[in-house]
Amino acid sequence: MSSNAIAIEVSHLSKRYEIYDTPRSRLKQFVLPPIQRLVGQGKKQYFREFWALQDVSFVVKKGETVGIVGRNGSGKSTLLQMICGTLSPTSGSIQCTGRVAALLELGAGFNPEFTGRENVYLNASVLGLSTEEINARFDEVAAFADIGAFIEQPVKTYSSGMMVRLAFAVAINVQPDILIVDEALSVGDELFQRKCFSRIETIRAKGATILFVSHSGGTIVELCDRAVLLDAGEKLAIGPPKQIVSRYQKLLYAPAHLREAVRTQIQQGEANTHLNTAISENVSEPEALPIKKEIFESYDPNLKPSSTIEYEAIGARIESPMVLTLAGEPVNNLVRGNTYRYVYTVNFAQRVTNVRFGMLIKTTSGVELGGATSDRSLTNGIVIVEQGDCVRVEYQFNCRLNAGMYFLNSGVSGEIEGELRHLHRVIDAFCFRVVSDTAGYLTGVVDFACIPEVIFE
Repeated sequence: MSSNAIAIEVSHLSKRYEIYDTPRSRLKQFVLPPIQRLVGQGKKQYFREFWALQDVSFVVKKGETVGIVGRNGSGKSTLLQMICGTLSPTSGSIQCTGRVAALLELGAGFNPEFTGRENVYLNASVLGLSTEEINARFDEVAAFADIGAFIEQPVKTYSSGMMVRLAFAVAINVQPDILIVDEALSVGDELFQRKCFSRIETIRAKGATILFVSHSGGTIVELCDRAVLLDAGEKLAIGPPKQIVSRYQKLLYAPAHLREAVRTQIQQGEANTHLNTAISENVSEPEALPIKKEIFESYDPNLKPSSTIEYEAIGARIESPMVLTLAGEPVNNLVRGNTYRYVYTVNFAQRVTNVRFGMLIKTTSGVELGGATSDRSLTNGIVIVEQGDCVRVEYQFNCRLNAGMYFLNSGVSGEIEGELRHLHRVIDAFCFRVVSDTAGYLTGVVDFACIPEVIFE
């Protein structure tokens, strides 16, 4: 849980690199400018400037978990390296309060000639632990890394998975005030990833501040309190993870000729709509529907998502998403346990082959609960859809969700001139509320039809 205390303050941070076309240009830059100044000539620059970061500012409060997303080359790793102190900024400032532990580049700081044990002591001492503290925690580090006898072997013999296991084990066992993770967990197997995320959740519960870079939108939404979107070294937006990830995905999939317009739209949204509003404000809806003893499905015209994001339409457009009863009545207050149909139409503006449709149900926080596609694989879709065709897509589903608010995505993909494309995607195309007469004793999101039985023996 976050407080008013500030753990990380980044103020007008910029990082410039000098790009030289030839070694001769580098030598000229080193030698000639001082001579030019002495003889009164104008100073000439022999390099091109590349700004990895430009005027980035944000604050992370103590106890917050903040995700950083952006395309490759957006400046994410550069930002984390400067926060950790392994890279110096060109301008601006960074203030960190407390012990910082970082898991950046795989094996960074490890001496390949040292054994795993020796590297544990080396890295932990760099992070501020005394020899006595490392002695006390070594067994826990070794158990978490779970690399067996390799802990006594030189690190140069390790696989990438073993390297990240040991690096992460050291980082999380120094009991950091600030933990910084840069996509390093993606190399681990699924079991180890879950182990790491579980430990991150434990550290978070103890009040540590976490700065987390990942290309996985679902991970950002699940783990983080807020998220920052970087692109081309600039901060485009900061706010609730679900909103920021949606904007990141829209930018990621935007056609090249529209990317600048999408960037501008995201920046204007940051300025005009204040993305720091709570996720609960994403949906324009009246007061929550009270649960009655006798419940029924209905349609509320005021219950509409305000977080809808459409990707650029390429040859097809999704329209009129809605949920219907089996009798064909539109509803957005659904009764747990009943069966419904999610329906939308797709209008095709050009000829498309191998067409496939999809849907996805998510929670308010953006956790993907499940969905389906219309065909098993990309090559099993509708062979040809002609220009001017209109297709109605229906997904029948049983509402096995507990009481709460949920969102639906829609999508259509296909091949145009032999190239597979996302023809149109609509995020948060429709929202619905689930009402239930069992609220109070069901837990979680999905109703597994659990039947409790208590027997005294």
